[in-house]
Amino acid sequence: MTHKKNKTLASWLALIGGQLGAHRFYLHGWRDLWAWLFPVAAALGWSGISRVRLYGQDDQLAWVLIPLLGFTVAATALTAIYYGLMAPEKWNAQHNPGTALDASAGKTNWVTMGAVVLALLFGTISLMSSIVFSFQRYFEYQVEEARKISQ
Repeated sequence: MTHKKNKTLASWLALIGGQLGAHRFYLHGWRDLWAWLFPVAAALGWSGISRVRLYGQDDQLAWVLIPLLGFTVAATALTAIYYGLMAPEKWNAQHNPGTALDASAGKTNWVTMGAVVLALLFGTISLMSSIVFSFQRYFEYQVEEARKISQ
């Protein structure tokens, strides 16, 4: 017997534990490859942050690693939004096959919408910060290289 997958819980797991793949483990089990890739990408991003602390902002490897964390957070926030706004019928068809259309597991409530609102907030901040950091460091590097060439 399989347990009903709750849309609200899946949304909150994507928002709070998304970096660890918690939402994927909840919905698809321990054999889900994507669930195992989320912690790897997040760990690489966190290592980029630690590299900035150790070597400063001029560490080029950190430029690549830090956006991985931001994009992981943004992706899991987008997933939380997707889960939260999914129609109950579609949710139950995908994650609770064989249950009645009015099953409580797929209903949208205020707690679900709270996860969607917070996911919009944190996902937007994360995505925009990652993009800004990447472009800022890239253009600063280009300016430094241009100065070297002009001298």
